[in-house]
Amino acid sequence: MSTHHRLTRRQFVGLTAAAAAATQACRSLGLRPQATGPAPSAAPLHPTGTSAPTAAPTAQPLPSATPPSMIGRVALVKTDDRAYGVRRALDLLELNPTQSKRVLLKPNYNTADPAPASTHPKVLRAFSQWLWDSGAETISVGDRAGMGATRAVMDLAGAFQVASDLGLQTMVFDELDPEGWAPQQLAGSHWSRGFALARPVVEAEAVVLACCLKTHRFGGHFTLSLKNAVGMVAKRIPGDGYDYMDELHNSTHQRRMIAEVNAAYTPALAVIDGVEAFTTGGPEAGTRVQAQVVLAGADRVALDAVGVALLRYYGTTRVVAEGPIFQQEQIARSIELGLGVSSAAGIELITDDPDSRAYADVLQPILAGG
Repeated sequence: MSTHHRLTRRQFVGLTAAAAAATQACRSLGLRPQATGPAPSAAPLHPTGTSAPTAAPTAQPLPSATPPSMIGRVALVKTDDRAYGVRRALDLLELNPTQSKRVLLKPNYNTADPAPASTHPKVLRAFSQWLWDSGAETISVGDRAGMGATRAVMDLAGAFQVASDLGLQTMVFDELDPEGWAPQQLAGSHWSRGFALARPVVEAEAVVLACCLKTHRFGGHFTLSLKNAVGMVAKRIPGDGYDYMDELHNSTHQRRMIAEVNAAYTPALAVIDGVEAFTTGGPEAGTRVQAQVVLAGADRVALDAVGVALLRYYGTTRVVAEGPIFQQEQIARSIELGLGVSSAAGIELITDDPDSRAYADVLQPILAGG
């Protein structure tokens, strides 16, 4: 981290009460940070069709894939301390992909119900502090809720308080104007007219995910790192009455469509809080277990495969428990799209203490045999 960045952040956090109040007022209006540099260059997606919203006539570029050095690597920490688990798991990866970058942190705020339904405030706080300590230039927290008004959900879930405490910017995706959504289309997609991704995700220099460990009873089957991306997609774009979420949730291809959203971006890091989990039900309520684990990585396929193995270990729904893990539709379609590891043999569980190693050893045969 440069000396200039350290001074700037400390000065921000230590502003006077009047300045802090002004900053919070801006946040409460949902103002977005202005880009300070170009988005990463990458290969283009196929252009959107004529049915795409007219406010943004061209598709956005597809970011580069997960770095080969991160494919299959998943840090695992056995703990009931969320803050410790998040920091330790991220440290175990031994990489710093967010230094000097404008970071968009995407939590899981589908509802305001407490963890594991939504991102725990301790996870948001620990992850954000780790990003600051690792040299992030700016950090924005953004989401679109699925079962409630996003601003109210974020408020009840503690997002605005953590943001105020740590100097984070906040974004309420469903308050974006038409230009705030970037149309996406992928060849062979199961989305009838493509989908629209929140432009702050497209413009961020690094996207990181704070995920939960839970099942999903409305057709997704499980909500881990891949499904976290659905909160980046518009339900409706202002001025266009089409309901993307209605299409998703009524499609027999829902799980494939979830994977296809993930082809539109690549996270720099993702954390799954499994200190508690829903093994049935979900996303807002279900059978709760104390799974006592935090996972971290950049490979969404590997993370979700380990997450499914954890759900199976504790006993889960029939659809999540049946068949090989790598044939679960979210995972299988992601593999087809080249989003991560292709088999259990390519997964490396990284630990640094006996309890975590023993936990990893229990999961290995579930990964390999399921």
